[in-house]
Amino acid sequence: MSEPLRLAVASKEGQAISDHFGHARHFRIYEVSPEDCRYIESRDVAHYCHGNTGSQSAMAMILETIKDCRAVFVAKIGDGPTEKLAKIGVSAVSSYAWEDIEPSLLDYARRTAAGEVVA
Repeated sequence: MSEPLRLAVASKEGQAISDHFGHARHFRIYEVSPEDCRYIESRDVAHYCHGNTGSQSAMAMILETIKDCRAVFVAKIGDGPTEKLAKIGVSAVSSYAWEDIEPSLLDYARRTAAGEVVA
């Protein structure tokens, strides 16, 4: 078995992938394999999005906070943040928006192990 994936999740209530990347006040961190999903911790951040502008210092903090994760799961994310995440090797995943966290992360881990690309 390979190393578990470390994944970040933007969730308002801790049950579903329900927060916009730029509005998140924290990211829930999980270690996930195709067979197991384990919550590790919550990491607090300042929210990035302020209407049509974004706080560059908040973005830098978010990037630093989740740089050890393979992907970040969000309800919504813009192209700019997606590109910044990609530059540090973190994929932005919005295809599981509004779905329950654990089944979504397990599905992602299974699909990733099978060589699929999930965005």
